[in-house]
Amino acid sequence: MTDTIKYLIDETRIPKYWYNLAADLPVAAPPVLHPGTLQPVGPADLAPLFPMDLIMQEVATEREVPIPEPVREVYRQWRPSPLFRARRLEKALQTPAKIYYKYEGVSPAGSHKPNTAVPQAFYNKQAGVKRLVTETGAGQWGSSLAFAGALFGLEVKVFMVRVSYDQKPYRRALMETYGASCTPSPSKETQAGRAILAQRADHPGSLGIAISEAVEIAAQRDDTKYALGSVLNHVLLHQTVVGQEAMAQLEMADDYPDVIVGCTGGGSNFAGIVFPFLGAQLRGGKKVRIVAVEPAACPSLTRGQYAYDFGDTAHLTPLTKMHTLGSTFTPPGFHAGGLRYHGMAPLVSHIKQLGLIEAVAYHQTTCFDAGVLFARAEGILPAPEANHAVKGAIDEALKCKAEGKSRTILFNLCGHGHFDMQAYIDYFGGKLQDLDYDEAELAMALAGLPSVKAAA
Repeated sequence: MTDTIKYLIDETRIPKYWYNLAADLPVAAPPVLHPGTLQPVGPADLAPLFPMDLIMQEVATEREVPIPEPVREVYRQWRPSPLFRARRLEKALQTPAKIYYKYEGVSPAGSHKPNTAVPQAFYNKQAGVKRLVTETGAGQWGSSLAFAGALFGLEVKVFMVRVSYDQKPYRRALMETYGASCTPSPSKETQAGRAILAQRADHPGSLGIAISEAVEIAAQRDDTKYALGSVLNHVLLHQTVVGQEAMAQLEMADDYPDVIVGCTGGGSNFAGIVFPFLGAQLRGGKKVRIVAVEPAACPSLTRGQYAYDFGDTAHLTPLTKMHTLGSTFTPPGFHAGGLRYHGMAPLVSHIKQLGLIEAVAYHQTTCFDAGVLFARAEGILPAPEANHAVKGAIDEALKCKAEGKSRTILFNLCGHGHFDMQAYIDYFGGKLQDLDYDEAELAMALAGLPSVKAAA
């Protein structure tokens, strides 16, 4: 069996359906609530932000949601993505474990994010939308939506968290190359941004603030909708092409994972690799141990509360029940900008609450240690976000070594680090710091969680 397990790119090898975990959950996830009435939101409540096709996917209960042919046609540019057996890494670790990684860095934008950017742009175009507004952390999502917007003739405006805007100019340039405009957040273009800057002129920004700015802009024009790169059900749904392909590819290798590892920020790449395997388990298939790896500086799953909270800082969004650090929490400016979100996807939070997954948190230098080891063994430079998954997989492989047991480990290498070289320069220069969140700020943010006793 070759070390590269990859399909020919043809009609039969790309999934025809997205997989919906909601169909197989033993307990339904708590509903999304209207912040004013505290009642479950309906389609009309979400219509100002999203086209109806995406709203219906957000609340879908069927197991399979058809992928439109125009979306599959774009997917053919990089899907199916390759699955690799990391034999050289296994050798470097001297582990009896078998390590596989699904590599999403082959997409045009260099990450898993186009898996949802393309269908979101498609559905908005079908609905007659002219402009999309969004936020981005490290820029993977912003560049992916810019790419998708170019394909479907949509204007795209991106609010980029200011610290990442300064750290990662090449992702900003990629967005502009695809035709999008990119504004550092907080900005003076919105009421939400101006309010934050009035409190602190040099505010580093957060995804919660950038979401507030994007939602505010989207609500101002009828031809404009909001697009989100993680967290929501329809976003996680679109990412399940990753796990579905991995299942089929591992079947070709006559193998199946014992452990699945994914990095978690908002939850989309984690859900993409995990949900199809978890669904199979819930339907009576093999039990798989699932490990979510998050940054110690923004640890929503391991340190946050499972509670109803706003998805944004200005409280413009509905309330979702999730593991949260509080909507006003601002994480420190560590390099994995895609993982700097105060909350976790409601579905990921729900399965954590049900005991179906585990969670661990690491500081960034140990994750970069793992990423460099991986790059020197496998030749692919991971993004700082993906380094968390690499670290988690390596730790699992070393456990196998210590126990003298062979297990099959699968992780999602969700993107390459070619636009993150300053982070690696800082790492090799000894300038990369293990940043910690402010305990007092966290306590204050958690103290400000909405009171939703009736719905909890």
